Parts: sequence; C-alpha cells; structure tokens
Amino acid sequence: MLAEEPSDQFLRYSLGLEFDKEGDHDRSLELLQGLMNDEHAHVPAFMMAAQQLVKLQRVDEARNVFQRGIAAAREQGDAHAESEMTEFLNQLA
Repeated sequence: MLAEEPSDQFLRYSLGLEFDKEGDHDRSLELLQGLMNDEHAHVPAFMMAAQQLVKLQRVDEARNVFQRGIAAAREQGDAHAESEMTEFLNQLA
C-alpha cells in the first residue's frame, strides 16, 4: 500500500510503529523523522519518536523532539498533543 501511496502519513506512521515493535529502531526513527519533516508535520510522530528515544536512553534527543513537537502542535492548534508532550518533557527534567 505504501508503494502506491508513498506520501500517506498514516501508512508511514503505522510502518514506523511496526518497526519499533520489531526492535528496528533505526528504521522506525527514520520514518518518524520523515513525518516530522513533512510540510504539514505529523504531530503524533513527535510523541512516538521521543518516547522511543527515551526507551533507548537517548534523553537529550528526546527532549529536542518533544520541544519540536510542542511547537508543531501549537502551530497546528492541537492543544491536547501540546499538553501531553509538555507533560512528558517536564518528566524528563
């Protein structure tokens, strides 16, 4: 399906989550990074990438991703995602 719709954010996000479940963190984070860099950033990708980075003990990178995600959520008017990521970021402090 992704071959037919390579820009489909939901498909890319879902594949990224599957790679994470399989322990292929490099491929997962690569897909999530692509979503974060899309013209219309996929806000959930920030949350999932940051949480994955925390699990991998890459806390400084996770903080950066949370900060970028908070800004993207604010820009898109997604107060719920902004609040969630702010809470997670505060827990890392």
